[in-house]
Amino acid sequence: QVQLVESGGRWVQAGGSLRLSCAASGRTVSTYDMGWFRQAPGKEREFVGVWSGGRIYYADSVKGRFTISRDNGGNTVYLQMNSLKPEDTDVYLCVAAGQNYYSFYEARRYRYWGQGTQVTVSS
Repeated sequence: QVQLVESGGRWVQAGGSLRLSCAASGRTVSTYDMGWFRQAPGKEREFVGVWSGGRIYYADSVKGRFTISRDNGGNTVYLQMNSLKPEDTDVYLCVAAGQNYYSFYEARRYRYWGQGTQVTVSS
């Protein structure tokens, strides 16, 4: 089993920056895809971005503003968020998955999910 724990979420003003972290434990996930989704109350989970095999894929809504990185050991993934907007307010969820045939953008691709960290962006 893999446990994912996010940190770094807080309140920030529009235009500001935040860095989220996600630490994996339980087993080595260095070969797994790791990334982020976000979710607002009552809404579907929304793909943010994922690190897969050294490549990074982003949702169009965050491209150019958000950056995903990963530590050398591969067990921690980061989400640097710049130029934040009120519409970025969500619970941000860390995800991890072994290889499978679902699209990167689909929530069902990811077997492991963190509990989430709240990001609130005020205007």
